[in-house]
Amino acid sequence: MIANIVHAPLVTAESFADATGVFVPEVERAAVARAVPKRQAEYFTVRHLARRAMGTLGVPGAEQMPILKGARGAPTWPNGVVGSMTHCTGYRGAVVGYSDHVRSIGIDAEPHTTLPAGVLPSVSIPDEREWLASAMGEYKGIHLDKVLFCAKETTYKAWFPITGRWLGFEDAHVTISVDESPDGALTTGTFESRILIDGTALEGDPIHKLAGKWCIDNGLVVAAIAVSHSSGIPTSGADANG
Repeated sequence: MIANIVHAPLVTAESFADATGVFVPEVERAAVARAVPKRQAEYFTVRHLARRAMGTLGVPGAEQMPILKGARGAPTWPNGVVGSMTHCTGYRGAVVGYSDHVRSIGIDAEPHTTLPAGVLPSVSIPDEREWLASAMGEYKGIHLDKVLFCAKETTYKAWFPITGRWLGFEDAHVTISVDESPDGALTTGTFESRILIDGTALEGDPIHKLAGKWCIDNGLVVAAIAVSHSSGIPTSGADANG
């Protein structure tokens, strides 16, 4: 699914169920030793996928490499590698690439359902809600409020490795476009996140806008951003789907 919106030189891996009987580094087991079994299974599966994607990418020793949490929960990647992971009910996915090719990656997946009552005001700004009020009537069958939430989560995941700073839901203005779908088989689109706070980066150019893609399939919405060194959306995927 994610390979519809992420392309080479990045590598994707995904699964619609938890993996069993796979290698899990002891430090990863220790990191979630007190978590409930469901949480542990998600944690182990998405990291298994990330290792598999890194192996496809050609990272030496990827198959047994631990992926732990760093600052603000962001995954720690080996030198020269950037990536992102996501999991939700019925989906786990990972995307990786070399830092020579992209500055950062952000992905997010969510069930394609409407946001719970009362959530939208806390994850959006007035201009976004005004657009949603008209667009949701035009695009019936697409839960654009959930697409917006997914795009915001993806924006933060792409932003944080570059800046090392928090980005709140109110700190980016997301605009969404829906692609034409002649056969109705797959709903896709693009989005742009205009950053509303200081975009100073740890290194390199500041971040003022991030551009991404999204798709809806299998009852899920998935979004992705890959930030190029010239600053926007990249690329097109080597695939390691599972």
